[in-house]
Amino acid sequence: MRRIQVLVSDDQLADVTDVLDDEEIDYVRYRAQMGDDEQEWLLEVPVPTDAIGYVMGRLEEAGLDSDQYTTVESLESAMSPRSEQLQQRFAGDFDPLTEAELRSKVRDMSYDPKSFVAMISLSAVIAAGGLLIDSPAVIVGSMVIAPIVGPVLTASVGGVTGDRQMLANSVWLQSAGLVTAVVAAGAFSFLLQFLGFFPTTLDVSSIELISLRISPGFVTLVVGLAAGAAGAFGVTTKGPTSLIGVMIAAALIPAAATVGIALAWSEYRVAVGAALLLLATIVLINLGAFVVLVQFYSPGEEGWLFSEPTKRAALVATAVAVVVVVGVVGVAAGQQILFERTVNEVVEGTLAQSEYGDVKPVSVTVEYSDGFLSRSPETVTVVASRTANGGDPPSVADELDGRITEVTGRQVHVRVRFQEYQRSDAGNSSSLSAPSAPSPATPRPA
Repeated sequence: MRRIQVLVSDDQLADVTDVLDDEEIDYVRYRAQMGDDEQEWLLEVPVPTDAIGYVMGRLEEAGLDSDQYTTVESLESAMSPRSEQLQQRFAGDFDPLTEAELRSKVRDMSYDPKSFVAMISLSAVIAAGGLLIDSPAVIVGSMVIAPIVGPVLTASVGGVTGDRQMLANSVWLQSAGLVTAVVAAGAFSFLLQFLGFFPTTLDVSSIELISLRISPGFVTLVVGLAAGAAGAFGVTTKGPTSLIGVMIAAALIPAAATVGIALAWSEYRVAVGAALLLLATIVLINLGAFVVLVQFYSPGEEGWLFSEPTKRAALVATAVAVVVVVGVVGVAAGQQILFERTVNEVVEGTLAQSEYGDVKPVSVTVEYSDGFLSRSPETVTVVASRTANGGDPPSVADELDGRITEVTGRQVHVRVRFQEYQRSDAGNSSSLSAPSAPSPATPRPA
Protein backbone atom coordinates (compact mmCIF):
# COMPACT_ATOMS: atom_id res chain seq x y z
CA MET A 1 0.00 0.00 0.00
CA ARG A 2 1.00 3.61 -0.58
CA ARG A 3 -0.16 6.88 0.91
CA ILE A 4 -0.59 9.90 -1.34
CA GLN A 5 -0.48 13.30 0.32
CA VAL A 6 -1.56 16.29 -1.76
CA LEU A 7 -2.07 19.93 -0.84
CA VAL A 8 -5.08 21.53 -2.53
CA SER A 9 -6.60 24.97 -2.34
CA ASP A 10 -10.13 25.73 -1.24
CA ASP A 11 -11.13 26.19 -4.88
CA GLN A 12 -9.71 22.78 -5.90
CA LEU A 13 -11.02 20.81 -2.93
CA ALA A 14 -14.47 20.02 -4.29
CA ASP A 15 -13.20 18.82 -7.68
CA VAL A 16 -10.51 16.62 -6.11
CA THR A 17 -12.76 15.05 -3.50
CA ASP A 18 -15.45 14.41 -6.11
CA VAL A 19 -12.93 12.29 -8.05
CA LEU A 20 -12.01 10.31 -4.94
CA ASP A 21 -15.67 9.77 -4.08
CA ASP A 22 -16.48 8.64 -7.62
CA GLU A 23 -13.61 6.12 -7.48
CA GLU A 24 -14.75 4.95 -4.01
CA ILE A 25 -11.40 5.80 -2.44
CA ASP A 26 -11.25 6.67 1.25
CA TYR A 27 -9.32 9.74 2.37
CA VAL A 28 -8.87 12.15 5.26
CA ARG A 29 -8.46 15.90 5.05
CA TYR A 30 -7.25 18.57 7.38
CA ARG A 31 -6.02 22.11 7.28
CA ALA A 32 -2.28 22.57 6.70
CA GLN A 33 0.08 25.36 5.86
CA MET A 34 3.20 25.25 3.69
CA GLY A 35 5.73 27.85 4.77
CA ASP A 36 4.24 31.31 5.10
CA ASP A 37 1.39 30.62 2.66
CA GLU A 38 -2.24 30.62 3.66
CA GLN A 39 -3.71 27.45 5.07
CA GLU A 40 -5.00 24.93 2.53
CA TRP A 41 -6.32 21.38 2.57
CA LEU A 42 -3.97 18.40 2.95
CA LEU A 43 -5.51 15.14 1.71
CA GLU A 44 -4.16 11.74 2.75
CA VAL A 45 -5.21 8.97 0.37
CA PRO A 46 -4.22 5.30 1.00
CA VAL A 47 -4.20 3.36 -2.27
CA PRO A 48 -2.76 0.07 -3.57
CA THR A 49 0.71 0.28 -5.05
CA ASP A 50 -0.51 -0.44 -8.57
CA ALA A 51 -3.13 2.32 -8.34
CA ILE A 52 -0.70 5.21 -7.93
CA GLY A 53 -0.49 6.12 -11.60
CA TYR A 54 -4.22 5.82 -12.18
CA VAL A 55 -5.21 7.87 -9.13
CA MET A 56 -2.65 10.60 -9.80
CA GLY A 57 -3.82 10.82 -13.38
CA ARG A 58 -7.44 11.26 -12.31
CA LEU A 59 -6.49 13.93 -9.76
CA GLU A 60 -4.48 15.88 -12.33
CA GLU A 61 -7.44 15.74 -14.69
CA ALA A 62 -9.47 17.36 -11.92
CA GLY A 63 -7.03 20.28 -11.81
CA LEU A 64 -4.52 19.15 -9.17
CA ASP A 65 -1.06 20.67 -9.56
CA SER A 66 1.18 17.81 -8.44
CA ASP A 67 4.24 20.09 -8.38
CA GLN A 68 2.72 22.23 -5.65
CA TYR A 69 3.06 19.64 -2.85
CA THR A 70 2.74 15.91 -3.42
CA THR A 71 4.32 13.01 -1.56
CA VAL A 72 4.00 9.26 -2.03
CA GLU A 73 4.96 7.05 0.92
CA SER A 74 5.06 3.31 1.56
CA LEU A 75 2.64 1.86 4.10
CA GLU A 76 2.88 -1.43 5.96
CA SER A 77 -0.91 -1.73 5.76
CA ALA A 78 -4.01 0.41 5.54
CA MET A 79 -7.45 -0.31 6.94
CA SER A 80 -10.44 1.78 5.97
CA PRO A 81 -14.08 1.03 5.08
CA ARG A 82 -13.33 0.45 1.39
CA SER A 83 -9.63 -0.49 1.42
CA GLU A 84 -10.23 -4.22 0.86
CA GLN A 85 -12.50 -3.55 -2.09
CA LEU A 86 -9.95 -1.13 -3.56
CA GLN A 87 -7.11 -3.65 -3.25
CA GLN A 88 -9.14 -6.33 -5.00
CA ARG A 89 -9.95 -3.89 -7.80
CA PHE A 90 -6.27 -3.28 -8.61
CA ALA A 91 -4.92 -6.72 -7.61
CA GLY A 92 -4.40 -7.91 -11.18
CA ASP A 93 -3.16 -4.63 -12.63
CA PHE A 94 0.41 -3.74 -13.55
CA ASP A 95 0.95 -0.04 -13.15
CA PRO A 96 4.50 1.24 -13.67
CA LEU A 97 5.88 3.94 -11.44
CA THR A 98 4.93 7.49 -12.22
CA GLU A 99 7.63 9.62 -13.81
CA ALA A 100 8.25 11.40 -10.52
CA GLU A 101 8.63 8.07 -8.68
CA LEU A 102 10.83 6.73 -11.48
CA ARG A 103 13.23 9.68 -11.34
CA SER A 104 13.34 9.48 -7.56
CA LYS A 105 14.06 5.73 -7.63
CA VAL A 106 16.92 5.91 -10.12
CA ARG A 107 18.46 8.87 -8.29
CA ASP A 108 18.50 6.76 -5.14
CA MET A 109 20.46 4.11 -7.08
CA SER A 110 23.20 6.57 -8.01
CA TYR A 111 26.47 6.86 -6.13
CA ASP A 112 28.44 10.05 -5.67
CA PRO A 113 31.39 10.08 -8.13
CA LYS A 114 34.06 9.22 -5.54
CA SER A 115 32.14 6.26 -4.14
CA PHE A 116 31.28 5.11 -7.65
CA VAL A 117 34.91 5.14 -8.79
CA ALA A 118 36.03 3.35 -5.63
CA MET A 119 33.41 0.60 -5.93
CA ILE A 120 33.92 0.08 -9.66
CA SER A 121 37.70 -0.18 -9.10
CA LEU A 122 37.27 -2.77 -6.37
CA SER A 123 34.83 -4.80 -8.45
CA ALA A 124 37.25 -4.76 -11.40
CA VAL A 125 40.14 -5.90 -9.19
CA ILE A 126 38.04 -8.77 -7.85
CA ALA A 127 36.91 -9.69 -11.37
CA ALA A 128 40.51 -9.69 -12.63
CA GLY A 129 41.55 -11.97 -9.78
CA GLY A 130 38.65 -14.30 -10.49
CA LEU A 131 39.50 -14.47 -14.19
CA LEU A 132 43.18 -15.17 -13.58
CA ILE A 133 42.49 -18.01 -11.14
CA ASP A 134 39.60 -19.22 -13.32
CA SER A 135 37.08 -18.95 -10.47
CA PRO A 136 33.43 -18.23 -11.41
CA ALA A 137 32.52 -17.72 -7.74
CA VAL A 138 34.96 -14.81 -7.37
CA ILE A 139 33.69 -13.24 -10.59
CA VAL A 140 30.11 -13.42 -9.33
CA GLY A 141 31.25 -11.59 -6.20
CA SER A 142 32.65 -8.77 -8.33
CA MET A 143 29.30 -8.42 -10.09
CA VAL A 144 27.40 -8.12 -6.82
CA ILE A 145 29.32 -5.04 -5.64
CA ALA A 146 29.60 -3.31 -9.04
CA PRO A 147 27.56 -0.06 -9.05
CA ILE A 148 27.21 0.19 -12.84
CA VAL A 149 23.43 -0.35 -12.88
CA GLY A 150 22.76 3.17 -11.56
CA PRO A 151 24.35 5.11 -14.46
CA VAL A 152 22.86 2.73 -17.03
CA LEU A 153 19.29 3.20 -15.85
CA THR A 154 19.55 6.91 -15.08
CA ALA A 155 20.77 7.51 -18.64
CA SER A 156 17.68 5.85 -20.10
CA VAL A 157 15.34 7.58 -17.66
CA GLY A 158 16.96 10.93 -18.41
CA GLY A 159 16.57 10.34 -22.13
CA VAL A 160 12.90 9.40 -21.87
CA THR A 161 11.87 12.13 -19.43
CA GLY A 162 13.92 14.89 -21.07
CA ASP A 163 16.23 15.40 -18.08
CA ARG A 164 19.39 16.62 -19.81
CA GLN A 165 21.45 16.86 -16.63
CA MET A 166 20.60 13.31 -15.57
CA LEU A 167 21.46 11.96 -19.02
CA ALA A 168 24.77 13.83 -19.24
CA ASN A 169 25.86 12.76 -15.76
CA SER A 170 24.92 9.15 -16.45
CA VAL A 171 26.82 8.96 -19.75
CA TRP A 172 29.87 10.49 -18.07
CA LEU A 173 29.68 8.03 -15.18
CA GLN A 174 29.32 5.06 -17.54
CA SER A 175 32.35 6.12 -19.57
CA ALA A 176 34.46 6.98 -16.53
CA GLY A 177 33.40 3.79 -14.76
CA LEU A 178 34.37 1.44 -17.58
CA VAL A 179 37.69 3.20 -18.16
CA THR A 180 38.38 3.05 -14.43
CA ALA A 181 37.53 -0.66 -14.40
CA VAL A 182 39.97 -1.36 -17.24
CA VAL A 183 42.74 0.66 -15.57
CA ALA A 184 42.17 -0.94 -12.15
CA ALA A 185 42.13 -4.47 -13.59
CA GLY A 186 45.24 -3.75 -15.66
CA ALA A 187 47.15 -2.27 -12.73
CA PHE A 188 46.24 -5.19 -10.48
CA SER A 189 47.22 -7.71 -13.16
CA PHE A 190 50.55 -5.97 -13.76
CA LEU A 191 51.20 -5.99 -10.00
CA LEU A 192 50.55 -9.74 -9.80
CA GLN A 193 52.87 -10.26 -12.75
CA PHE A 194 55.58 -8.03 -11.23
CA LEU A 195 55.42 -9.84 -7.87
CA GLY A 196 55.80 -13.19 -9.59
CA PHE A 197 52.38 -14.66 -8.84
CA PHE A 198 51.89 -15.23 -12.57
CA PRO A 199 54.61 -15.66 -15.22
CA THR A 200 55.20 -12.97 -17.81
CA THR A 201 54.86 -15.68 -20.47
CA LEU A 202 51.32 -16.60 -19.36
CA ASP A 203 48.99 -17.17 -22.30
CA VAL A 204 45.95 -15.39 -20.87
CA SER A 205 43.73 -16.55 -23.72
CA SER A 206 44.24 -20.16 -22.58
CA ILE A 207 42.28 -19.41 -19.39
CA GLU A 208 38.74 -20.57 -20.09
CA LEU A 209 36.88 -17.69 -18.42
CA ILE A 210 39.03 -15.18 -20.31
CA SER A 211 38.73 -16.99 -23.64
CA LEU A 212 34.95 -16.62 -23.41
CA ARG A 213 35.30 -12.82 -23.40
CA ILE A 214 37.97 -12.08 -26.01
CA SER A 215 35.55 -11.43 -28.85
CA PRO A 216 31.90 -10.44 -29.31
CA GLY A 217 29.49 -13.30 -29.79
CA PHE A 218 25.82 -13.53 -30.63
CA VAL A 219 24.84 -14.94 -27.25
CA THR A 220 26.80 -12.35 -25.27
CA LEU A 221 25.21 -9.54 -27.26
CA VAL A 222 21.72 -10.92 -26.71
CA VAL A 223 22.52 -11.16 -23.00
CA GLY A 224 23.50 -7.49 -22.99
CA LEU A 225 20.31 -6.42 -24.76
CA ALA A 226 18.16 -8.55 -22.45
CA ALA A 227 19.99 -7.27 -19.36
CA GLY A 228 19.23 -3.67 -20.30
CA ALA A 229 15.59 -4.47 -21.01
CA ALA A 230 15.25 -6.38 -17.74
CA GLY A 231 16.85 -3.53 -15.81
CA ALA A 232 14.46 -0.99 -17.28
CA PHE A 233 11.44 -3.20 -16.66
CA GLY A 234 12.56 -3.82 -13.09
CA VAL A 235 13.06 -0.14 -12.33
CA THR A 236 9.49 0.64 -13.42
CA THR A 237 8.13 -1.69 -10.74
CA LYS A 238 8.03 -1.25 -6.99
CA GLY A 239 10.48 -4.06 -6.27
CA PRO A 240 14.26 -3.88 -5.67
CA THR A 241 16.74 -3.78 -8.54
CA SER A 242 19.73 -5.39 -6.82
CA LEU A 243 19.53 -8.67 -8.75
CA ILE A 244 19.02 -6.80 -12.01
CA GLY A 245 22.16 -4.82 -11.20
CA VAL A 246 24.08 -8.07 -10.92
CA MET A 247 22.83 -9.07 -14.38
CA ILE A 248 23.97 -5.81 -15.95
CA ALA A 249 27.32 -6.00 -14.17
CA ALA A 250 27.74 -9.59 -15.38
CA ALA A 251 27.70 -8.33 -18.96
CA LEU A 252 30.23 -5.53 -18.35
CA ILE A 253 32.66 -5.97 -15.45
CA PRO A 254 34.33 -9.27 -16.54
CA ALA A 255 34.76 -7.89 -20.07
CA ALA A 256 36.37 -4.70 -18.72
CA ALA A 257 38.65 -6.79 -16.51
CA THR A 258 39.62 -8.92 -19.53
CA VAL A 259 40.75 -5.78 -21.37
CA GLY A 260 42.93 -4.79 -18.42
CA ILE A 261 44.44 -8.26 -18.08
CA ALA A 262 45.23 -8.44 -21.80
CA LEU A 263 46.95 -5.04 -21.70
CA ALA A 264 49.04 -6.10 -18.69
CA TRP A 265 50.33 -9.12 -20.66
CA SER A 266 50.70 -7.10 -23.90
CA GLU A 267 48.08 -9.25 -25.63
CA TYR A 268 46.81 -6.36 -27.73
CA ARG A 269 44.61 -8.37 -30.06
CA VAL A 270 42.86 -9.94 -27.10
CA ALA A 271 42.46 -6.46 -25.61
CA VAL A 272 40.92 -5.11 -28.82
CA GLY A 273 38.49 -8.02 -29.05
CA ALA A 274 37.43 -7.68 -25.42
CA ALA A 275 37.11 -3.90 -25.82
CA LEU A 276 34.81 -4.38 -28.81
CA LEU A 277 32.73 -6.79 -26.74
CA LEU A 278 32.59 -4.22 -23.93
CA LEU A 279 31.60 -1.39 -26.29
CA ALA A 280 28.93 -3.40 -28.08
CA THR A 281 27.51 -4.66 -24.79
CA ILE A 282 27.20 -1.21 -23.17
CA VAL A 283 25.52 0.15 -26.31
CA LEU A 284 23.01 -2.71 -26.39
CA ILE A 285 22.31 -2.49 -22.65
CA ASN A 286 21.44 1.19 -22.99
CA LEU A 287 19.42 0.52 -26.12
CA GLY A 288 17.43 -2.26 -24.46
CA ALA A 289 16.72 -0.10 -21.42
CA PHE A 290 15.66 2.89 -23.50
CA VAL A 291 13.33 0.91 -25.76
CA VAL A 292 11.53 -0.63 -22.77
CA LEU A 293 11.12 2.69 -20.98
CA VAL A 294 9.71 4.33 -24.11
CA GLN A 295 6.96 1.69 -24.14
CA PHE A 296 5.86 2.65 -20.61
CA TYR A 297 6.58 6.38 -20.71
CA SER A 298 5.90 7.51 -24.26
CA PRO A 299 7.19 11.09 -24.10
CA GLY A 300 5.38 14.01 -25.62
CA GLU A 301 7.22 16.88 -27.26
CA GLU A 302 8.10 18.31 -23.86
CA GLY A 303 9.68 15.01 -22.86
CA TRP A 304 12.29 14.91 -25.59
CA LEU A 305 15.69 16.48 -25.20
CA PHE A 306 15.71 18.28 -28.53
CA SER A 307 13.58 20.29 -30.91
CA GLU A 308 11.91 18.38 -33.72
CA PRO A 309 14.65 18.80 -36.41
CA THR A 310 17.46 18.15 -33.94
CA LYS A 311 15.54 15.19 -32.51
CA ARG A 312 15.26 13.59 -35.94
CA ALA A 313 18.96 14.12 -36.61
CA ALA A 314 19.87 12.67 -33.21
CA LEU A 315 17.64 9.64 -33.75
CA VAL A 316 19.13 9.02 -37.21
CA ALA A 317 22.69 9.38 -35.89
CA THR A 318 21.95 7.04 -33.00
CA ALA A 319 20.34 4.49 -35.31
CA VAL A 320 23.31 4.59 -37.69
CA ALA A 321 25.78 4.18 -34.82
CA VAL A 322 23.85 1.23 -33.41
CA VAL A 323 23.56 -0.40 -36.84
CA VAL A 324 27.31 0.00 -37.47
CA VAL A 325 28.34 -1.40 -34.09
CA VAL A 326 25.82 -4.22 -34.12
CA GLY A 327 26.50 -4.93 -37.80
CA VAL A 328 30.26 -5.27 -37.40
CA VAL A 329 29.89 -7.37 -34.31
CA GLY A 330 27.03 -9.36 -35.83
CA VAL A 331 29.08 -10.33 -38.89
CA ALA A 332 31.93 -11.51 -36.69
CA ALA A 333 29.54 -13.35 -34.40
CA GLY A 334 27.85 -14.99 -37.38
CA GLN A 335 31.17 -16.22 -38.70
CA GLN A 336 32.03 -17.69 -35.31
CA ILE A 337 28.65 -19.41 -35.02
CA LEU A 338 28.99 -20.91 -38.52
CA PHE A 339 32.55 -22.08 -37.82
CA GLU A 340 31.65 -23.68 -34.49
CA ARG A 341 28.59 -25.40 -35.96
CA THR A 342 30.72 -26.81 -38.79
CA VAL A 343 33.34 -28.04 -36.32
CA ASN A 344 30.66 -29.81 -34.27
CA GLU A 345 29.28 -31.52 -37.38
CA VAL A 346 32.76 -32.68 -38.46
CA VAL A 347 33.54 -34.05 -34.99
CA GLU A 348 30.24 -35.92 -34.74
CA GLY A 349 30.57 -37.32 -38.25
CA THR A 350 34.15 -38.47 -37.75
CA LEU A 351 33.58 -40.19 -34.40
CA ALA A 352 30.48 -41.91 -35.77
CA GLN A 353 32.66 -44.03 -38.09
CA SER A 354 32.97 -47.70 -37.20
CA GLU A 355 36.76 -47.57 -36.83
CA TYR A 356 36.38 -45.51 -33.66
CA GLY A 357 34.10 -48.05 -32.01
CA ASP A 358 32.35 -46.77 -28.91
CA VAL A 359 34.08 -43.37 -28.86
CA LYS A 360 31.37 -40.73 -28.40
CA PRO A 361 31.77 -36.93 -28.36
CA VAL A 362 30.97 -35.28 -25.02
CA SER A 363 31.79 -31.65 -25.74
CA VAL A 364 33.55 -29.49 -28.32
CA THR A 365 35.14 -26.15 -27.39
CA VAL A 366 36.64 -23.64 -29.81
CA GLU A 367 39.18 -21.13 -28.50
CA TYR A 368 40.18 -18.05 -30.47
CA SER A 369 43.71 -17.54 -29.27
CA ASP A 370 44.24 -13.95 -30.40
CA GLY A 371 40.76 -12.55 -29.99
CA PHE A 372 38.48 -10.74 -32.35
CA LEU A 373 41.14 -9.90 -34.96
CA SER A 374 42.68 -13.36 -34.90
CA ARG A 375 44.60 -14.61 -37.90
CA SER A 376 46.31 -17.47 -36.06
CA PRO A 377 44.93 -21.02 -35.82
CA GLU A 378 42.01 -21.73 -33.52
CA THR A 379 42.30 -24.44 -30.88
CA VAL A 380 39.55 -27.04 -30.93
CA THR A 381 39.30 -29.12 -27.75
CA VAL A 382 37.24 -32.31 -28.03
CA VAL A 383 36.21 -34.30 -24.97
CA ALA A 384 35.16 -37.86 -25.88
CA SER A 385 34.07 -40.87 -23.84
CA ARG A 386 35.10 -44.51 -24.42
CA THR A 387 34.89 -47.85 -22.66
CA ALA A 388 38.06 -48.75 -20.77
CA ASN A 389 39.50 -51.89 -22.41
CA GLY A 390 43.14 -51.68 -21.37
CA GLY A 391 44.31 -50.41 -24.75
CA ASP A 392 45.51 -47.00 -25.83
CA PRO A 393 42.86 -44.57 -27.06
CA PRO A 394 42.59 -44.24 -30.84
CA SER A 395 44.66 -41.55 -32.51
CA VAL A 396 41.89 -39.29 -33.71
CA ALA A 397 43.36 -35.80 -33.24
CA ASP A 398 45.21 -35.73 -36.59
CA GLU A 399 42.14 -37.06 -38.40
CA LEU A 400 39.93 -34.34 -36.89
CA ASP A 401 42.56 -31.69 -37.63
CA GLY A 402 42.68 -32.62 -41.30
CA ARG A 403 38.92 -32.83 -41.76
CA ILE A 404 38.18 -29.54 -39.98
CA THR A 405 40.87 -27.73 -41.97
CA GLU A 406 39.56 -29.22 -45.22
CA VAL A 407 35.90 -28.34 -44.57
CA THR A 408 36.35 -24.87 -43.04
CA GLY A 409 39.44 -23.74 -44.93
CA ARG A 410 40.95 -22.53 -41.64
CA GLN A 411 44.00 -24.03 -39.97
CA VAL A 412 43.33 -25.34 -36.47
CA HIS A 413 45.03 -27.16 -33.62
CA VAL A 414 43.02 -30.08 -32.27
CA ARG A 415 43.28 -31.53 -28.78
CA VAL A 416 41.35 -34.65 -27.77
CA ARG A 417 40.77 -35.72 -24.17
CA PHE A 418 39.23 -39.12 -23.40
CA GLN A 419 36.98 -39.94 -20.47
CA GLU A 420 37.13 -43.70 -19.89
CA TYR A 421 34.55 -45.74 -18.01
CA GLN A 422 33.95 -49.41 -17.15
CA ARG A 423 30.70 -51.31 -17.54
CA SER A 424 29.52 -53.59 -14.77
CA ASP A 425 28.86 -57.30 -15.33
CA ALA A 426 25.77 -58.92 -13.76
CA GLY A 427 25.01 -55.95 -11.54
CA ASN A 428 28.54 -55.36 -10.27
CA SER A 429 29.25 -51.73 -9.45
CA SER A 430 31.05 -49.72 -12.07
CA SER A 431 34.17 -47.67 -11.56
CA LEU A 432 35.55 -44.68 -13.38
CA SER A 433 39.12 -44.32 -14.48
CA ALA A 434 40.96 -41.03 -14.54
CA PRO A 435 40.61 -39.06 -17.77
CA SER A 436 43.52 -39.39 -20.10
CA ALA A 437 45.68 -36.43 -20.99
CA PRO A 438 44.75 -34.43 -24.10
CA SER A 439 46.02 -35.90 -27.34
CA PRO A 440 47.29 -32.91 -29.33
CA ALA A 441 47.42 -32.99 -33.07
CA THR A 442 50.64 -32.35 -34.89
CA PRO A 443 50.36 -28.79 -36.29
CA ARG A 444 49.73 -28.84 -40.00
CA PRO A 445 51.90 -26.64 -42.21
CA ALA A 446 50.22 -23.47 -43.42
